[in-house]
Amino acid sequence: MQVKSRIYNNILYIALCGELDEHSSVYTRMTLDEMLGKTIAKQIIIDLSELNFMDSTGIGVLIGRYKKMKDKNVPIYICNPSIQAERIFKMTGLYDIMPKIN
Repeated sequence: MQVKSRIYNNILYIALCGELDEHSSVYTRMTLDEMLGKTIAKQIIIDLSELNFMDSTGIGVLIGRYKKMKDKNVPIYICNPSIQAERIFKMTGLYDIMPKIN
């Protein structure tokens, strides 16, 4: 798993690359928490175009980060989901809390 980020116009862009599963969840959670804890961004966009696989552990990682940022009134959006991620987000209703944008 690789987590890339950049800030542009008060938006934190995060790209998740690889597999978000039980084996990578601890690293991903810690990396995201570090990024989100320091950010002064007004919104967050998570790019999933390079996410090859995500299981229920990965869903939990994303929901946990959503809850942390919701407390700070910072919305999270999803963009470019892979086919597999798109299917999971639709099935679980995650787009209701982290909307998909183009």
